[in-house]
Amino acid sequence: MILVTYGSFYFCRTNISAAIPGIEKEFELTKTQIGFILGSLKIAYGIGQFVNGQLAERISPRKLLTIGMLTSAALNVVFGFGTGLYFLVFVWACNGYFQALGWTPCMRVAANWCPAESRGRSIGIIGTGYQATAALTFIVSGFAAEKFGWRGALYVPAGILTLSCIHMLFFLKESPDSALKSDNETPEEEKTKPSRPSVRDSLRVTITNPALWILAVTLGLLNACRYGFLDWGLPFLVETTNESVSKAALKYAILPVGGILGSYFSGWITDRFFGGRRAPLICMLMLVLSGLTLIFYSVVQIGLGAALIVLMCTGFAIYGPQVLLVGTAAIDMARSGTPAAAVGLVNFMGYMGAFAGDQVTGIMVDNHGWSAALAFWAGCAVGGAVLVAFLWNRKPTPTEQTT
Repeated sequence: MILVTYGSFYFCRTNISAAIPGIEKEFELTKTQIGFILGSLKIAYGIGQFVNGQLAERISPRKLLTIGMLTSAALNVVFGFGTGLYFLVFVWACNGYFQALGWTPCMRVAANWCPAESRGRSIGIIGTGYQATAALTFIVSGFAAEKFGWRGALYVPAGILTLSCIHMLFFLKESPDSALKSDNETPEEEKTKPSRPSVRDSLRVTITNPALWILAVTLGLLNACRYGFLDWGLPFLVETTNESVSKAALKYAILPVGGILGSYFSGWITDRFFGGRRAPLICMLMLVLSGLTLIFYSVVQIGLGAALIVLMCTGFAIYGPQVLLVGTAAIDMARSGTPAAAVGLVNFMGYMGAFAGDQVTGIMVDNHGWSAALAFWAGCAVGGAVLVAFLWNRKPTPTEQTT
């Protein structure tokens, strides 16, 4: 259920990639200005992750998810009415905040359902959901943009996210207890629930956890590279191969297909062969990602087969470590009773990195071309690999269920 629910958020986030060529043309925007639009979502999303990580410890995930999904869908529609740069920046930033009502509530539910010994595999399976929907988003938004103009890439996904919200309201069970008990819970049963830490205590134990900060900065560096591919990959293919948006989108959908494999197998591998240690595999995959990024520009010029292979491998190398950092490792390192808050902190820094990456990428493409931007993405991946190596031997710590 979490797999489908969180995955559907991507329909109203990564869909902008297919709209960028049309937005650039209609409003005559530079790559730097496009970077402002893309980056506005990242900074608002990051702030939202930090705030909503605290909210998710206290408010029903079902309520937070409903607000996030319906508001994000509405903002995608409003974005289509944009007439200038500042309007687009503001609306996309608002979308970023409400998109941030997705992951931390889902991770609270996951922490309730998934024991530490199988957490990597379980959250890896959840991660395959947003890879699958990212692939579908590239295809759906690409063809919608081709048929209805760039605004179609916003309107069609908004409808899909709305339908997913209705599905979530009917089927989501927040914890094993909620799946078994009736709605007529007695006061005595209510009193037996584990107490949650106060906001002050939750913040204190989260921001004073050095391991979380290492994960957070590592995710920031990874996200600078990841969103380079997600946000700028389609415009890059359209410009360098002279393909239509729909054709480039169909090709680019192979990247999240590789991400599905990376999401699942990275969690399983760390559970099965590393005894729950996440850092070694994160480090190795980020080094591989750096190498793939450096050869990406040359490979896409060779032909379809080579481009698809590299895109699939790149998806694996991005989302293997991303799913571990964004959920599994953050929950592993969380101090007792604060899994959603830990995830919120890590994601906050992750999206500060994504924001900075969008700004730097836009400026580099405008001034130095695509090859400079790709070198920047590769450097971020190397930096993240070096940093996470400091957690090489760290294993999961138990967390309490917070229903």
